[in-house]
Amino acid sequence: MVYFLALLAHLAEWSLLRKVPVEATAEAREPVAVGAGAPLDPPPSATPDERTTERVAMSARLGLLLTVLAAAVHLVALVARGMAAEPARVPWGNMYEFTISGTFVVAALYLATRKRFGLAWMAPIVVGVVLALLMVAVIWLYQPVGPLREALNSYWLVIHVVSAIIATGAFTLGGIASSLFLLKDRAERRGTATTTGYLARVPSTAVLDRVSYRMHAFAFPVWTFAVLITGPIWAHEAWASYWSWDPKEVWAFITWVVYAAYLHARATAGWKGRNAAILALVGMATLWFNFIGINYFSTSSMHSYADAAVIAPAEVPVVD
Repeated sequence: MVYFLALLAHLAEWSLLRKVPVEATAEAREPVAVGAGAPLDPPPSATPDERTTERVAMSARLGLLLTVLAAAVHLVALVARGMAAEPARVPWGNMYEFTISGTFVVAALYLATRKRFGLAWMAPIVVGVVLALLMVAVIWLYQPVGPLREALNSYWLVIHVVSAIIATGAFTLGGIASSLFLLKDRAERRGTATTTGYLARVPSTAVLDRVSYRMHAFAFPVWTFAVLITGPIWAHEAWASYWSWDPKEVWAFITWVVYAAYLHARATAGWKGRNAAILALVGMATLWFNFIGINYFSTSSMHSYADAAVIAPAEVPVVD
Protein backbone atom coordinates (compact mmCIF):
# COMPACT_ATOMS: atom_id res chain seq x y z
CA MET A 1 0.00 0.00 0.00
CA VAL A 2 2.82 2.43 0.78
CA TYR A 3 4.51 1.64 -2.55
CA PHE A 4 1.15 2.29 -4.25
CA LEU A 5 0.85 5.69 -2.57
CA ALA A 6 4.45 6.47 -3.55
CA LEU A 7 3.66 5.57 -7.15
CA LEU A 8 0.65 7.90 -7.13
CA ALA A 9 2.82 10.73 -5.79
CA HIS A 10 5.48 10.18 -8.45
CA LEU A 11 2.87 9.99 -11.21
CA ALA A 12 1.36 13.24 -9.94
CA GLU A 13 4.83 14.81 -10.04
CA TRP A 14 5.47 13.79 -13.63
CA SER A 15 1.95 14.71 -14.69
CA LEU A 16 2.45 18.21 -13.32
CA LEU A 17 5.81 18.45 -15.07
CA ARG A 18 3.98 18.46 -18.40
CA LYS A 19 2.84 21.97 -17.54
CA VAL A 20 6.32 23.21 -16.63
CA PRO A 21 8.80 24.48 -19.24
CA VAL A 22 11.56 21.97 -19.98
CA GLU A 23 14.27 24.41 -18.86
CA ALA A 24 12.77 24.28 -15.37
CA THR A 25 12.87 20.50 -15.21
CA ALA A 26 16.10 20.17 -13.26
CA GLU A 27 14.86 22.45 -10.51
CA ALA A 28 11.35 21.05 -10.43
CA ARG A 29 12.31 17.40 -10.60
CA GLU A 30 14.87 17.40 -7.77
CA PRO A 31 13.15 17.57 -4.38
CA VAL A 32 14.49 20.10 -1.88
CA ALA A 33 15.18 19.46 1.78
CA VAL A 34 12.18 19.51 4.06
CA GLY A 35 12.60 21.89 6.96
CA ALA A 36 11.04 24.68 8.90
CA GLY A 37 11.90 27.12 6.15
CA ALA A 38 10.45 25.07 3.30
CA PRO A 39 7.25 26.69 1.97
CA LEU A 40 4.21 24.45 2.02
CA ASP A 41 2.23 26.49 -0.48
CA PRO A 42 3.27 28.83 -3.27
CA PRO A 43 2.88 32.53 -2.50
CA PRO A 44 -0.38 34.05 -3.79
CA SER A 45 1.55 36.36 -6.11
CA ALA A 46 3.34 33.48 -7.87
CA THR A 47 2.77 32.97 -11.57
CA PRO A 48 0.96 29.81 -12.79
CA ASP A 49 4.31 28.28 -13.81
CA GLU A 50 5.81 29.02 -10.40
CA ARG A 51 2.80 27.53 -8.60
CA THR A 52 2.98 24.40 -10.77
CA THR A 53 6.73 24.12 -10.17
CA GLU A 54 6.14 24.30 -6.42
CA ARG A 55 3.48 21.58 -6.63
CA VAL A 56 5.97 19.46 -8.57
CA ALA A 57 8.53 19.90 -5.79
CA MET A 58 5.95 18.98 -3.15
CA SER A 59 4.93 15.84 -5.08
CA ALA A 60 8.59 14.90 -5.49
CA ARG A 61 9.23 15.28 -1.76
CA LEU A 62 6.13 13.26 -0.93
CA GLY A 63 7.01 10.54 -3.44
CA LEU A 64 10.56 10.23 -2.09
CA LEU A 65 9.33 10.16 1.52
CA LEU A 66 6.77 7.45 0.75
CA THR A 67 9.34 5.41 -1.21
CA VAL A 68 11.77 5.51 1.73
CA LEU A 69 8.93 4.59 4.12
CA ALA A 70 7.82 1.73 1.84
CA ALA A 71 11.38 0.35 1.67
CA ALA A 72 11.61 0.52 5.48
CA VAL A 73 8.31 -1.35 5.88
CA HIS A 74 9.52 -3.80 3.23
CA LEU A 75 12.65 -4.51 5.28
CA VAL A 76 10.61 -5.02 8.44
CA ALA A 77 8.37 -7.46 6.56
CA LEU A 78 11.41 -9.46 5.41
CA VAL A 79 12.81 -9.68 8.93
CA ALA A 80 9.38 -10.62 10.31
CA ARG A 81 9.01 -13.34 7.65
CA GLY A 82 12.26 -14.97 8.76
CA MET A 83 11.49 -14.64 12.46
CA ALA A 84 7.99 -16.09 12.00
CA ALA A 85 9.47 -19.46 11.04
CA GLU A 86 10.25 -22.02 13.71
CA PRO A 87 13.19 -22.05 14.04
CA ALA A 88 13.97 -18.54 12.77
CA ARG A 89 15.71 -18.54 9.41
CA VAL A 90 16.75 -16.33 6.51
CA PRO A 91 13.76 -15.04 4.50
CA TRP A 92 14.65 -16.43 1.07
CA GLY A 93 13.73 -20.09 1.01
CA ASN A 94 11.35 -20.11 -2.00
CA MET A 95 10.25 -18.07 -5.01
CA TYR A 96 7.89 -15.93 -2.96
CA GLU A 97 10.60 -14.96 -0.51
CA PHE A 98 13.20 -14.51 -3.26
CA THR A 99 10.81 -12.14 -5.05
CA ILE A 100 10.08 -9.97 -2.03
CA SER A 101 13.81 -9.93 -1.20
CA GLY A 102 14.80 -9.06 -4.77
CA THR A 103 12.27 -6.22 -4.99
CA PHE A 104 13.56 -4.81 -1.72
CA VAL A 105 17.09 -4.77 -3.16
CA VAL A 106 15.81 -2.97 -6.28
CA ALA A 107 14.19 -0.28 -4.13
CA ALA A 108 17.16 -0.04 -1.74
CA LEU A 109 19.74 0.21 -4.54
CA TYR A 110 17.67 2.90 -6.24
CA LEU A 111 17.48 4.95 -3.05
CA ALA A 112 21.20 4.42 -2.35
CA THR A 113 22.29 5.56 -5.83
CA ARG A 114 19.55 8.09 -6.51
CA LYS A 115 21.45 11.19 -5.42
CA ARG A 116 24.89 10.11 -6.65
CA PHE A 117 23.76 9.20 -10.17
CA GLY A 118 20.84 11.65 -10.37
CA LEU A 119 18.17 8.96 -10.74
CA ALA A 120 15.11 10.96 -9.69
CA TRP A 121 13.70 10.44 -13.19
CA MET A 122 13.67 6.66 -12.59
CA ALA A 123 11.37 6.85 -9.57
CA PRO A 124 7.95 6.04 -11.14
CA ILE A 125 9.35 3.09 -13.12
CA VAL A 126 11.28 1.61 -10.19
CA VAL A 127 8.33 1.92 -7.83
CA GLY A 128 5.98 0.57 -10.51
CA VAL A 129 8.20 -2.46 -11.19
CA VAL A 130 8.57 -3.20 -7.47
CA LEU A 131 4.82 -2.87 -6.91
CA ALA A 132 3.97 -5.13 -9.87
CA LEU A 133 6.41 -7.84 -8.77
CA LEU A 134 5.10 -7.71 -5.20
CA MET A 135 1.57 -8.18 -6.52
CA VAL A 136 2.72 -11.20 -8.55
CA ALA A 137 4.44 -12.60 -5.47
CA VAL A 138 1.41 -12.20 -3.23
CA ILE A 139 -1.16 -13.44 -5.75
CA TRP A 140 0.67 -16.33 -7.46
CA LEU A 141 3.83 -17.21 -5.55
CA TYR A 142 2.79 -17.03 -1.90
CA GLN A 143 3.92 -19.85 0.36
CA PRO A 144 3.08 -20.22 4.07
CA VAL A 145 5.84 -19.68 6.59
CA GLY A 146 7.66 -22.85 7.61
CA PRO A 147 11.10 -24.27 8.30
CA LEU A 148 13.53 -24.82 5.46
CA ARG A 149 13.77 -28.17 3.74
CA GLU A 150 16.93 -30.10 4.53
CA ALA A 151 18.43 -29.42 1.09
CA LEU A 152 18.42 -25.66 1.80
CA ASN A 153 19.47 -25.81 5.43
CA SER A 154 23.01 -24.60 4.83
CA TYR A 155 25.00 -21.43 5.47
CA TRP A 156 25.76 -21.44 1.74
CA LEU A 157 22.11 -20.48 1.22
CA VAL A 158 22.86 -17.10 2.80
CA ILE A 159 26.06 -16.51 0.82
CA HIS A 160 24.78 -17.76 -2.54
CA VAL A 161 21.29 -16.27 -2.49
CA VAL A 162 22.28 -12.88 -1.05
CA SER A 163 24.82 -12.34 -3.83
CA ALA A 164 22.30 -13.51 -6.45
CA ILE A 165 19.63 -11.14 -5.09
CA ILE A 166 21.97 -8.13 -5.04
CA ALA A 167 23.09 -8.83 -8.61
CA THR A 168 19.48 -9.31 -9.76
CA GLY A 169 18.48 -5.94 -8.28
CA ALA A 170 21.38 -4.11 -9.94
CA PHE A 171 20.83 -5.85 -13.30
CA THR A 172 17.17 -4.86 -13.13
CA LEU A 173 18.02 -1.18 -12.58
CA GLY A 174 20.50 -1.37 -15.46
CA GLY A 175 17.82 -2.96 -17.63
CA ILE A 176 15.40 -0.14 -16.83
CA ALA A 177 18.01 2.41 -17.92
CA SER A 178 18.66 0.42 -21.12
CA SER A 179 14.93 0.26 -21.91
CA LEU A 180 14.57 4.03 -21.52
CA PHE A 181 17.66 4.52 -23.67
CA LEU A 182 16.09 2.53 -26.53
CA LEU A 183 12.79 4.43 -26.24
CA LYS A 184 14.45 7.84 -26.23
CA ASP A 185 16.93 6.89 -28.96
CA ARG A 186 14.10 5.63 -31.16
CA ALA A 187 12.14 8.86 -30.71
CA GLU A 188 15.21 10.91 -31.62
CA ARG A 189 16.01 8.78 -34.67
CA ARG A 190 12.45 9.10 -35.97
CA GLY A 191 12.27 12.79 -35.22
CA THR A 192 9.26 12.28 -32.96
CA ALA A 193 10.96 13.54 -29.80
CA THR A 194 8.95 16.29 -28.14
CA THR A 195 9.60 18.86 -25.46
CA THR A 196 6.82 17.52 -23.26
CA GLY A 197 6.06 14.21 -21.64
CA TYR A 198 8.15 11.79 -19.62
CA LEU A 199 10.84 11.01 -22.21
CA ALA A 200 11.50 14.71 -22.78
CA ARG A 201 12.55 15.04 -19.15
CA VAL A 202 14.59 11.83 -18.94
CA PRO A 203 18.35 12.53 -19.20
CA SER A 204 20.15 12.34 -22.53
CA THR A 205 20.88 9.00 -24.15
CA ALA A 206 24.55 9.42 -23.17
CA VAL A 207 23.58 9.66 -19.49
CA LEU A 208 21.21 6.68 -19.75
CA ASP A 209 23.94 4.65 -21.41
CA ARG A 210 26.41 5.56 -18.67
CA VAL A 211 23.98 4.71 -15.85
CA SER A 212 23.19 1.35 -17.45
CA TYR A 213 26.88 0.53 -17.79
CA ARG A 214 27.66 1.41 -14.17
CA MET A 215 24.82 -0.76 -12.86
CA HIS A 216 25.92 -3.72 -14.97
CA ALA A 217 29.59 -3.23 -14.09
CA PHE A 218 28.65 -3.42 -10.39
CA ALA A 219 26.30 -6.39 -10.75
CA PHE A 220 28.49 -8.61 -12.95
CA PRO A 221 31.23 -9.49 -10.42
CA VAL A 222 28.55 -10.12 -7.78
CA TRP A 223 26.71 -12.44 -10.18
CA THR A 224 30.02 -14.14 -10.99
CA PHE A 225 30.58 -14.77 -7.29
CA ALA A 226 27.06 -16.22 -6.97
CA VAL A 227 27.06 -18.39 -10.11
CA LEU A 228 30.66 -19.54 -10.59
CA ILE A 229 31.94 -19.66 -7.00
CA THR A 230 29.34 -20.09 -4.26
CA GLY A 231 26.86 -21.98 -6.45
CA PRO A 232 29.25 -24.81 -7.42
CA ILE A 233 30.61 -25.04 -3.86
CA TRP A 234 27.09 -25.42 -2.45
CA ALA A 235 26.19 -27.88 -5.22
CA HIS A 236 29.19 -30.05 -4.31
CA GLU A 237 28.21 -29.96 -0.67
CA ALA A 238 24.58 -30.88 -1.40
CA TRP A 239 24.89 -33.19 -4.42
CA ALA A 240 28.60 -34.21 -4.40
CA SER A 241 29.09 -32.54 -7.79
CA TYR A 242 30.27 -29.03 -8.68
CA TRP A 243 28.36 -29.04 -11.98
CA SER A 244 25.51 -31.32 -13.02
CA TRP A 245 24.10 -29.52 -16.09
CA ASP A 246 20.95 -28.72 -14.17
CA PRO A 247 18.68 -26.37 -16.21
CA LYS A 248 18.94 -23.62 -13.61
CA GLU A 249 22.73 -23.90 -13.55
CA VAL A 250 22.85 -23.78 -17.34
CA TRP A 251 20.63 -20.71 -17.60
CA ALA A 252 22.53 -18.95 -14.83
CA PHE A 253 25.69 -19.56 -16.84
CA ILE A 254 23.98 -18.33 -20.03
CA THR A 255 23.07 -15.14 -18.19
CA TRP A 256 26.70 -14.78 -17.10
CA VAL A 257 27.91 -15.25 -20.69
CA VAL A 258 25.51 -12.61 -22.05
CA TYR A 259 26.52 -10.02 -19.47
CA ALA A 260 30.20 -10.92 -19.93
CA ALA A 261 29.76 -10.32 -23.66
CA TYR A 262 28.06 -6.98 -22.89
CA LEU A 263 30.94 -5.73 -20.73
CA HIS A 264 33.60 -7.19 -23.04
CA ALA A 265 32.04 -5.55 -26.11
CA ARG A 266 31.95 -2.19 -24.38
CA ALA A 267 35.56 -2.48 -23.24
CA THR A 268 37.13 -3.79 -26.45
CA ALA A 269 34.86 -3.13 -29.43
CA GLY A 270 33.61 0.23 -28.21
CA TRP A 271 30.00 -0.94 -28.15
CA LYS A 272 27.86 1.79 -26.72
CA GLY A 273 24.36 3.00 -27.17
CA ARG A 274 21.73 0.98 -29.00
CA ASN A 275 23.62 -2.30 -29.52
CA ALA A 276 24.80 -2.38 -25.93
CA ALA A 277 21.28 -1.64 -24.64
CA ILE A 278 19.79 -4.48 -26.69
CA LEU A 279 22.40 -6.91 -25.39
CA ALA A 280 21.73 -5.75 -21.83
CA LEU A 281 18.01 -6.45 -22.26
CA VAL A 282 18.80 -9.92 -23.65
CA GLY A 283 20.75 -10.54 -20.46
CA MET A 284 17.87 -9.35 -18.29
CA ALA A 285 15.48 -11.64 -20.20
CA THR A 286 17.71 -14.67 -19.51
CA LEU A 287 18.04 -13.57 -15.88
CA TRP A 288 14.30 -13.47 -15.24
CA PHE A 289 13.63 -16.60 -17.29
CA ASN A 290 16.16 -18.39 -15.12
CA PHE A 291 14.32 -17.20 -12.04
CA ILE A 292 10.71 -17.77 -13.12
CA GLY A 293 10.73 -19.88 -16.27
CA ILE A 294 12.88 -22.75 -15.03
CA ASN A 295 10.75 -23.18 -11.93
CA TYR A 296 7.55 -23.37 -13.96
CA PHE A 297 8.59 -25.08 -17.18
CA SER A 298 11.32 -27.52 -16.13
CA THR A 299 10.47 -30.89 -14.61
CA SER A 300 14.06 -32.15 -14.40
CA SER A 301 15.69 -29.36 -12.44
CA MET A 302 17.13 -30.24 -9.05
CA HIS A 303 16.30 -26.65 -8.12
CA SER A 304 12.58 -27.32 -8.46
CA TYR A 305 12.28 -27.37 -4.68
CA ALA A 306 12.96 -23.62 -4.79
CA ASP A 307 9.31 -23.12 -5.79
CA ALA A 308 8.18 -24.47 -2.43
CA ALA A 309 11.32 -24.86 -0.41
CA VAL A 310 9.76 -24.66 3.00
CA ILE A 311 7.75 -27.26 4.81
CA ALA A 312 4.18 -26.11 5.28
CA PRO A 313 3.06 -25.92 8.90
CA ALA A 314 0.82 -28.97 8.42
CA GLU A 315 3.85 -31.00 7.33
CA VAL A 316 5.92 -30.18 10.40
CA PRO A 317 6.00 -33.23 12.67
CA VAL A 318 4.55 -32.69 16.11
CA VAL A 319 6.56 -34.07 19.05
CA ASP A 320 4.72 -34.72 22.26
